[in-house]
Amino acid sequence: MSNLHVLPELTFNFNALEPMIDAKTMEIHHGKHHAAYVTNLNNALANYQDLQLKDILDLISHLDVVPETIRTAVRNNGGGHYNHSLFWKWITPGGAKKPSSNLEKELTAAFGNFDGFVEKFSQAGLTRFGSGWAWLVADKMNKLSVYSTPNQDSPVMEGLTPILGLDVWEHAYYLNYQNRRADYIKAFWSLVNWGFVDKLYMAAR
Repeated sequence: MSNLHVLPELTFNFNALEPMIDAKTMEIHHGKHHAAYVTNLNNALANYQDLQLKDILDLISHLDVVPETIRTAVRNNGGGHYNHSLFWKWITPGGAKKPSSNLEKELTAAFGNFDGFVEKFSQAGLTRFGSGWAWLVADKMNKLSVYSTPNQDSPVMEGLTPILGLDVWEHAYYLNYQNRRADYIKAFWSLVNWGFVDKLYMAAR
């Protein structure tokens, strides 16, 4: 039996993140952009029942087994679906100021202090040329690092575990911030759902 991928519902209203992220941007981002990734992914998999049975994480973690004729479509749209499904959980109305003490301790060890992490992560998003994502990831040895990926590439494609991610495609912020990506990134820090970040970090250990 085939398993179609579906657009996840948001756990908050479109206007819940205002003024940091406006309602119209959220509506378009979720209902148009993410929805298109899901539709295009399902279309790409239409003739491959074995691949339809894989969950999204398994699918994009093993792109080498995806036929070359649809690999780019699965990479782009599957990555977009997976990344955004996490992103909606990484942001929340009235996010906490900081992570748990355990994660903050690890961030301090990796980046000097929490502010050092925020600066490095923000720079990863700010300096990503064109469209892409900024990431906090854990490797197989549980070492934390920050970097960015182009387009809808996901850290799981490189064997890394995403702990926190920020969408820096223009569709994520352009209606409100225009070309002021730095302002959007600054606003992001007041929306971070550190409870979910902590959960992912603990699961990666």
